[in-house]
Amino acid sequence: MIIKICGLRTVEHALVATDAGADMVGLVFASSRRQVDVEQAATITAAIRTLAPPHPQIVGLFVNTSAAKINAVADSVGLDLVQLSGDETLADATGLSRPILKSIRMDGSAREAAWAEAGVRLLVDAHVAGAYGGTGARADWSRAAELARRAPLMLAGGLDQSNVAEAIIQVQPWGVDVSSGVEEDGVKSEAKIRAFIAAARGATRL
Repeated sequence: MIIKICGLRTVEHALVATDAGADMVGLVFASSRRQVDVEQAATITAAIRTLAPPHPQIVGLFVNTSAAKINAVADSVGLDLVQLSGDETLADATGLSRPILKSIRMDGSAREAAWAEAGVRLLVDAHVAGAYGGTGARADWSRAAELARRAPLMLAGGLDQSNVAEAIIQVQPWGVDVSSGVEEDGVKSEAKIRAFIAAARGATRL
């Protein structure tokens, strides 16, 4: 089970996620209250990589950004993967220098079907009009479970320490992703990060 803690903005919380056993940490480069700039992101990445391995993979989240700009940020920061969370098409991703994690909202569009058919790793999030993730709204677990039977997916959307085990059992994803579910008053919480990871790990042992 891959566990991703997204929306990290400080070295402190990134190191907490690493120490707690996160497999991926997400840095948001799209417009958001969780957005980081290249300098902040590079500082976080460097801090993680000063620790003894294994290190979590560093994922950069982008929304409707050109491949050239994504590659430039990825090189500057040292990203391992890029997460495309907007309305990107397969053509938009041509030329990306990092593996892709594509966020979809299960809206039934031909664009999303093309991503699934291309074998790209998918992240399923809640469908909230006008939003590109990080809303805290819960994804449709029934539809996600149907998709998970056909293709590996990472589940996001409304997960927290109280429901992640149930979500894993019901959906059977290859990974889970959380942002708002490990926050207290909009700020990442060490206790909630650790509790979420423990709950997710516990579910995989059931």
